[in-house]
Amino acid sequence: MNRLITPQDVDVRTETHGKVPRGAARYARQKVLAVLDHVGVPVLSVRVKLTQAPGLAPRPATAQVTVDVNGRPVRAQVAAGTMFEAVDLLRDRLRTRIARARQHDRAAGRGPAHERAAFRAVAEHVAHRPHRYHVPVDERRIVRHKSLGLARQSTAEALVDLDVLDYDFFLFTEEASGRDSLVYRDPLTARLRLATTGGPGGPPRAAAGLTPLALPAPVLSVARAAERLEVAGAPFVFFADQDSGRGCVLYHRYDGHYGLITPAA
Repeated sequence: MNRLITPQDVDVRTETHGKVPRGAARYARQKVLAVLDHVGVPVLSVRVKLTQAPGLAPRPATAQVTVDVNGRPVRAQVAAGTMFEAVDLLRDRLRTRIARARQHDRAAGRGPAHERAAFRAVAEHVAHRPHRYHVPVDERRIVRHKSLGLARQSTAEALVDLDVLDYDFFLFTEEASGRDSLVYRDPLTARLRLATTGGPGGPPRAAAGLTPLALPAPVLSVARAAERLEVAGAPFVFFADQDSGRGCVLYHRYDGHYGLITPAA
């Protein structure tokens, strides 16, 4: 069987942050390529990020990989006590995420009868997530603002992206209603939920296994969203921007500050 990738013909971009141990980047590269060697389709790019948190965080070593598998992005992220342990966990999680992507691709087009089977595994309990670094509330800032062109897709398709990208939430525009929407894993129960902005017409159709919230997202300014984020103690807040009406997400980053995701105009 011919190898589709080798260390020589795949562009593996590696970045490190903090005091990452010597040899960890090379170790991560080897482990990721060992997984991709058995994918069976072209791998177009690989990006690995290793972060060693300061202080006494419970799991200070974070490893993340994003792979373009024949045009489909697949992402995995884990945290552990040491960087080499994190890389080993990353290898296993990447293997699982790629297998999930294949399952979703095979299930595509089979219709509603196969939806529950296709997404049953998406609601797994999230393990080995990084712990958030503590920053005092009055020192927290929005240090990253991403403005994205939201995909217009069904809730079932959004669940696929949530799964294979290994996200805690995924922002999109629901294709039938035109409402900005969010699928996410409930941080307490790991169940899948759907939140939407308000608007005319009926609510989006929720895929099997996905529970829609009864009320639309609150209309807030970014400042008010930050207040709600702190009061609620939640990892993120989904809200409709008071000026544009578009769905936005303000979230806690693992470095202790905030990130903001807004739709591109």
